[in-house]
Amino acid sequence: MKRVVRQSKFRHVFGQAVKNDQCYDDIRVSRVTWDSAFCAVNPKFVAIIVEASGGGAFLVLPLHKTGRIDKSYPTVCGHTGPVLDIDWCPHNDQVIASGSEDCSVMVWQIPENGLVTPLSEPVVALEGHSKRVGVITWHPTAHNVLLSAGCDNVIIIWNVGTGEAMITLEDMHPDVIYNVCWNRSGSLICTACKDKGIRVIDPRKETIIAEKEKAHEGARPMRAIFLADGNILTTGFSRMSERQVALWNMQNMEEPMTVSEMDTSNGVLLPFYDPDTNVVYLCGKGDSSIRYFEITDEAPYVHFLNTFASKEPQRGMGFMSKRGLDVNKCEIARFYKLHERKCEPIVMTVPRKSEMFQDDLYPDTAGPDPALEAEEWFEGKNGDPILISLKNGYVPVKNREIKVVKKNILDSKVTKKSENSSPANKSASSTPSIKSEAKMDEILKEIKSLKDLISSQEKRIIKLEEQMSQMAI
Repeated sequence: MKRVVRQSKFRHVFGQAVKNDQCYDDIRVSRVTWDSAFCAVNPKFVAIIVEASGGGAFLVLPLHKTGRIDKSYPTVCGHTGPVLDIDWCPHNDQVIASGSEDCSVMVWQIPENGLVTPLSEPVVALEGHSKRVGVITWHPTAHNVLLSAGCDNVIIIWNVGTGEAMITLEDMHPDVIYNVCWNRSGSLICTACKDKGIRVIDPRKETIIAEKEKAHEGARPMRAIFLADGNILTTGFSRMSERQVALWNMQNMEEPMTVSEMDTSNGVLLPFYDPDTNVVYLCGKGDSSIRYFEITDEAPYVHFLNTFASKEPQRGMGFMSKRGLDVNKCEIARFYKLHERKCEPIVMTVPRKSEMFQDDLYPDTAGPDPALEAEEWFEGKNGDPILISLKNGYVPVKNREIKVVKKNILDSKVTKKSENSSPANKSASSTPSIKSEAKMDEILKEIKSLKDLISSQEKRIIKLEEQMSQMAI
């Protein structure tokens, strides 16, 4: 007999929004009309694109800094136009890249404990696009490789360590590029374009390997992402403006493996994919729900699991990497949902009675170590992600410096200080001492400013008390 209900360990995934005191309140989320997620998270920080007068800015908050965020909280504010997309580096939790309407891409180094003052100087500014930059994505396995796509219909792949544009893909897209996604090893990219086509491109050979015109008939924006097995999942709209999800085999793009209609709504579906569990989460802009599907090898391939529904519509969404999840609570995904004035974490768990580590929920996942250096990748090498076990939870490594064979712009601050010493003294031991001295100075300055603040507040309190006693008389 055929089973009526398909068995899956993710059928009972339970989504729950955190309590109010664990949300990030009083944040003015950006109102830019661009269909990006507006939010990026990693195991240390949550970054949110916010409204900013006279330019573009985004907030970077340490994960533990919940509650009401002061209006004067420092932002990353080096762009002269609104920020459209941000992405954390998968190999360094303190490096984030941003693309903006001012046609530039900037890479920022966030201090270990978050921002104390506004950050307006990027580590490196990458100039090369002639129109606004709407898509930013880091290479999954190669160190310091960053991809950007602009409204000039050009894709540029940069070596961040040297600040150079290494690959420029022109004349492949006749219209605006909605999104770009790397495959698991970072050897190919797939793109969704306004001409309704999806393309699979080998960026180093600068050739289109596979292409499908009119993947979805509707005129509204599409999204395309690579799955772990090399297939491509797309979200888009039918001619009748119904939202669709389709699965494509790269070897044969004539017909999709499966297409399913979902509902009629005009919000773009943002797909978030977990390659370890093969679960795709679809978050519609303006929706108040998150739908999740499991991808398998058996027809119909894309199996609907469940929906997490809430009352408030979402303006954007951040998706936590596996390293940032709490394995003791069987947490398989965590979203950071943007409302108009706040960011609300949503935790997805699989209920289990046992308190043991659940191997089936947490296979080895991509760790923070890159498999290749940028130069190796540009020379044609490929590397799969270096996997780590989450058995004891992910323990972040402190002070991970970006090491590059050639001069690395991201280390310029350190090299400037060490230039004064003779070449013979430039040993590995001298750099940590310089760093610790600089850190000590920073801490002492902070303590001094706090002492000044306390003494000024004490004087103010004394003055107020005097005034109060006079009024009482």
